[in-house]
Amino acid sequence: MIRTSKSNVCATFSLCYALFMAILFLVYFAQNHTQHYQIAIGAIVCGAIPFLLERFAKIRFHYLIITLYFTFLFGSQFLGSMMGFYDSISWWDTFLHCISGILIACIALDLLERLTNKGARKGMTSWFIFIYVLSVAVLGGVLWEIYEFSVDQLFGTTTQGGGNVDTMTDLIADSVGGIIVAIIAAFFRRK
Repeated sequence: MIRTSKSNVCATFSLCYALFMAILFLVYFAQNHTQHYQIAIGAIVCGAIPFLLERFAKIRFHYLIITLYFTFLFGSQFLGSMMGFYDSISWWDTFLHCISGILIACIALDLLERLTNKGARKGMTSWFIFIYVLSVAVLGGVLWEIYEFSVDQLFGTTTQGGGNVDTMTDLIADSVGGIIVAIIAAFFRRK
């Protein structure tokens, strides 16, 4: 993936998302809606992460990664949690897991480009690219499910509402997202 040297796209997304969530924080705080204003605080932090990484760690992100990241945040934090899509749309969580699989797979490709030189990448087969991208996407899903399980066990929450069915559906959706990107990456590697 080609990284952009323009950090203003990332800064714009981060600023707009943080402002949007700050407004929601004030609204929900005034309404004493604890769960929603706590989500808004977390969303402000999540929205600032790419900007802070670009600003202080000098990491430049591809437009696609930034767009997918903020799409995922908006879909999970605002639409999913605050607007109740997780409860009212049965497939919403599965859809977001597919998006996160795509996002993590794109990050895997970006890391491959950053951590290897062009000569080394030329020697990589399409199958290697496919397996690498899919493996990283699935690993991301597994780590998320371990996080959910740990939170449920430690704090008595129900983030894994459907138990094993929810976990397996989430992992399959993460895998589907990873497979989509892995197929595309392997196809372009062949050309």
